[in-house]
Amino acid sequence: MRFLRDNGLTLALGGIFCVCLGGMLWAGWLHENAELARHGAPSVDLLRYFFSPQFQSSLFENWESEFLQMSAYVIMTALLFQRGSAESKDPDTSNPEDGDPARERHKADAPWPVKAGGLWSGLYSYSLGIALLALFFLSFIMHWLQSSASANQDAMLHGEQEQTALQYLADPQLWFESFQNWQSEFLSTAVLVVLSIVLRYRGSPESKPVAKPHSATGR
Repeated sequence: MRFLRDNGLTLALGGIFCVCLGGMLWAGWLHENAELARHGAPSVDLLRYFFSPQFQSSLFENWESEFLQMSAYVIMTALLFQRGSAESKDPDTSNPEDGDPARERHKADAPWPVKAGGLWSGLYSYSLGIALLALFFLSFIMHWLQSSASANQDAMLHGEQEQTALQYLADPQLWFESFQNWQSEFLSTAVLVVLSIVLRYRGSPESKPVAKPHSATGR
């Protein structure tokens, strides 16, 4: 039971992710077979649809926007401020999280890259942003390639000329798919930053304490 308590947030989010992924797969499969029936083409089974360019493109299209938003948020909150927001550091005070990690190398519970120092410590200092950016680029590449394959399948059905993946990189459809998700991610993050100035959620680390004044910045 202690494991469930200590990891409840990750387990709950992972469970909701699996349910939503299953719902996306099921609904997308039904829609795809309905479209195939309209064109007089044979239906596909669920497993084949899961690995199809149509599903994979949509999947990575969404992952790409999420990882872009998270990486940008991590990096921008290290550089920029929003007075009064729980999502910002206080521009008027020093922040201990910005201290030199080399001062903590002697501590027994310090992460091993901090103890190693040098390049390892430097990379580890920015590892969260680096990892999220890497996941964004990987998701974007997968979205691009799968969307290109999906577009070529559609072109083949309509007797149109296919494109190479490199040619498809300049296709407006790819960027429409990306920007329609990117804009919503940055909007929702900006709304959270601003609303956390004046609104509260008691008990959440994403909120300031209920009694704190609106001008207080950070958590």
